[in-house]
Amino acid sequence: MLVPSLLGRAVAAEVLATPMDAALKKPLADAGLEAARSSGASYCDVRVGRYLRQYVMTREDRVENVVNEESLGAGIRVIANGAWGFAATNVLTTQAVADAARRATAIARANARLQEEPVQLAPVTGVGEVAWRTPIRRNGMEVPLEEKVDLLLGVNAAAMAAGADFFSSRMFVINEQKYFASTDGSYIDQDVHRIWVPFTATAVDKASGKFRTRDGLSAPMGMGYEYLDADPSQRFEMPGGVVAYGRSYDMREDAVAAARQAREKLSARSVEPGRYDLVVDPSNLFLTIHENVGHPLELDRVLGYEANYAGTSFATLDKRESGYRYGSDIVSFFADKTQPGSLGAVGYDDEGVKTKQWDLVRDGILVDYQATRDQVHMLGKTESDGCSYADSWSSIQFQRMPNVSLEAGKTPLSVKDMVSGVERGLYVHGRGSYSIDQQRYNAQFGGQLFYEIRNGEIAGLVEDAAYQIRTPEFWNACSAICDERDFRLGGSFFDGKGQPGQVSAVSHGSATTRFDGINIINTARNLG
Repeated sequence: MLVPSLLGRAVAAEVLATPMDAALKKPLADAGLEAARSSGASYCDVRVGRYLRQYVMTREDRVENVVNEESLGAGIRVIANGAWGFAATNVLTTQAVADAARRATAIARANARLQEEPVQLAPVTGVGEVAWRTPIRRNGMEVPLEEKVDLLLGVNAAAMAAGADFFSSRMFVINEQKYFASTDGSYIDQDVHRIWVPFTATAVDKASGKFRTRDGLSAPMGMGYEYLDADPSQRFEMPGGVVAYGRSYDMREDAVAAARQAREKLSARSVEPGRYDLVVDPSNLFLTIHENVGHPLELDRVLGYEANYAGTSFATLDKRESGYRYGSDIVSFFADKTQPGSLGAVGYDDEGVKTKQWDLVRDGILVDYQATRDQVHMLGKTESDGCSYADSWSSIQFQRMPNVSLEAGKTPLSVKDMVSGVERGLYVHGRGSYSIDQQRYNAQFGGQLFYEIRNGEIAGLVEDAAYQIRTPEFWNACSAICDERDFRLGGSFFDGKGQPGQVSAVSHGSATTRFDGINIINTARNLG
């Protein structure tokens, strides 16, 4: 049976969201599975994928670029003679997919000559034909381009009127239509949606030439266009006059605040370096979780398989066996590929494993890692964690970070009450620049807004601050976590890993958290 190729057609914004015909996908998958079996493969999975991406970029009163991307094809992964093989094709006919499956099998046989131990796959029970879709109310791909441009330019104008000298805004909308089939007996159809609307406001002191910026405080989300509906119930008034957002975002309000705060930063006092108690908002803490908890607990880094791209990990297997203290007693981190609204939420991973939640650190003690089907036996486990992902049909799937979050506090505690208990501290908002070592042990993090806390009161903005940490010392300095009412998601929309490099999207949740006695440096000091 031949299936016409859908690759390469020009599409308009309103047409991008048209789903691939379900009747086309199963024959393609079956052709790949049968060709792999007949070629001697002991296992095969086929991913037929359609990846849609739209990027809208604006600055002040003009549109700088609009990008529509559509990528369509099939990737086939097999095990033959105990080794992996992979091949892909952008020709969507049953013959082309079958040919790719045979190439993948030949590659696996070649790899087997060099492999010391055969691949050990954790068992997965086939689920038959199932479907999963990001629960959205409005498909961002179906929103007219004109409406998106009007929103961004309107936000730009509001920020300029509020005092910004320069303002740039962007919108990223992504839709992954993924069909997975395997010799385990699964046929899984998934429709995944994500959205992100970052911006940067810049204020300039024309007399001195000095300038300051403030980026947006929104989080990228696994949601549809409804994320931009500005639901008042998802708006949080915070100490210092900052407004935080949950599963809804008022981009215009945040842009106006950013213009005002960028100008305030021009006259803010430079921070005095030293030890401070930190009150860290989720809009900043997500990145620390990402870099110093999420990445070092990826099993391939722990084992040294992922060594070239930003290093390995200090959290080696012997630490789990010895009950290593990763943080204080109130620190618990969990991995979760099911969190509503999160970037990493899917029904099944790219190995056909049903997603779940599991503990990584419980009551401060390291208890587990993140692993895929061919890794879990190294941990003594018999079930995959369901965290395999590929960023394209043409990329081979491998272990990627699930959502990793800090559990909210059990005792009722508001942000206001947390701040009131700090004598000398800093209250931190927003992602800034950062630096980490090759084992995720030493790190330094900046932010968008640093407010000084004196005797339990917000005492105004300070500038040029960054906090330095050693991962276990930092999390052991955690003395308080606000309760579930303050739990919010941050995230990385383009998280890089692997060689050749791939990107994935992952969220990290937390409530506002206090850390005692953290070293603050002044990033503006002149050496010598």
